[in-house]
Amino acid sequence: SHGIDFAKHLTDHPRHATELAREAAGRGAETVIAFGGDGTLTETAAGLRHTRTALGVVPAGTGNDFIKTIGTPREWREALEFILTHPARPVNSGMMNDRFFLNVGGAGFDVMVLDFANAARKRLSGIGSYLYGVLRAISSFRPIPMHVEIGGDVVLDGHYMICSVGNGRFIGGGIPITPKADVTDGLFDIQLVDAVPRWKIPFYLPSLMMGTLFKHPPAHNYRASSCTLSSPGMRLQLDGEILPVEHTHFVCESDALLMHW
Repeated sequence: SHGIDFAKHLTDHPRHATELAREAAGRGAETVIAFGGDGTLTETAAGLRHTRTALGVVPAGTGNDFIKTIGTPREWREALEFILTHPARPVNSGMMNDRFFLNVGGAGFDVMVLDFANAARKRLSGIGSYLYGVLRAISSFRPIPMHVEIGGDVVLDGHYMICSVGNGRFIGGGIPITPKADVTDGLFDIQLVDAVPRWKIPFYLPSLMMGTLFKHPPAHNYRASSCTLSSPGMRLQLDGEILPVEHTHFVCESDALLMHW
C-alpha cells in the first residue's frame, strides 16, 4: 500500500547477510531490512557500517534482544509499519578488536549459561532456554581472573562472575544484563560483578532478571566509550556468538550506523 520498490534475498551461508547488505548499499539502497534474529541483524548491520543506507529489522528469531532496546514491535506487520514511520537516525554500534557487534559482549557466567542454553534450544525457546542455562551454570561456574581497563582511566584486576559490555540492554530473550545502556550516547554500559560464593548466586538472580543487579554490592557499573578485557583462556560471547579470545578491546561507535527506530 506504500508503493515501495523492494528486492528479497535469502541468506545461504555465514556472513552472507553482511555481503548482501554491503552490495545493496553499494547500489544506493535507501534501507536494508533484516528479517530474522539477533544474529541476522548483526550480520546485516555490519554490511551497512559507514554507509548512508539505513537498517530496519523485522524480528523472526528466538531472542530478538536488540529490538527490546530500540522499541521495534515483535509482530512483523507492526515492525514494517514501524520502519516506514520512523526516519533513519544514528544508533550506537561497537567493535570488539576487528569484530562488529550491535548488542552485548561479555565474559564469565553468561558464556557458560549460553553454552547450556544453546544445547537446550531444541527443547526450549527464548528466555526459557536461557533460564535453563542459568540453573545448569550455577553448579559448575568458577569466577574468572580478569584484567579490566575502562575508558583509559580505570584499571582493575580481580576475579569476576560477569563482565558485560553493553550497547544494547538485553541478552537471553529479555535479561537486562546492561540495563543503563543508551544507544544514542556514544557510551557502553559496563557491568562487572565480583566473585561471590556459589550458594549466593541464586539470591542475586531475581535482581539480574529485573535489571537491578547494579544496585547490589557485588556489582560495579561504569559508562565509557572503550574498555579492555583480558584473561588467559577467556571465552567471550559477542551478540550470542562464543569466541575464544584472551585479549579484547571494545570501542563504541556513535556515527557508524543509521537505523529506523
